[in-house]
Amino acid sequence: MHDYKRPPTLHRYGQRAELELALREGQFRLVPANPFMTLSFSTVWDKSLFDLLGQADSCLVIHNTDAFGEMLHRAVQKVLPTWAGIDGEVEYGVRAALGAAFTKSSAEAHEHEWLFAWRPMTPQSRMNPLTIKIGSIESFAELRERDSYQA
Repeated sequence: MHDYKRPPTLHRYGQRAELELALREGQFRLVPANPFMTLSFSTVWDKSLFDLLGQADSCLVIHNTDAFGEMLHRAVQKVLPTWAGIDGEVEYGVRAALGAAFTKSSAEAHEHEWLFAWRPMTPQSRMNPLTIKIGSIESFAELRERDSYQA
């Protein structure tokens, strides 16, 4: 049996300009991963992830993951009302209980991914990336630089 309780912190590695918008406005980009729309975070602080996850120069650290998750799911529900959302830990090297979207190879285990995913309740012919805004998360999140982070 798995515990689907959200971790105490979530980390999103990326370019500072993108993460500043995430912090101030709660702006995030959902990307298609058939048949889902997804948004990915890491459950760990790891300097190697700055390079592995797209040449990042900053990290958005979310301290109240329950408040964040609820804000995110509510905002996506307004934009995609006929989609069902779920979030959970990605499992590596085994078939995840949450399905294929939450399953990755053992070689990717260093990512320690936490995934937010939404699936359409009716068939979709084409999906494009989608930008959503959930509102400021500055009260429970912060930006950290690559070399100044303290866990």
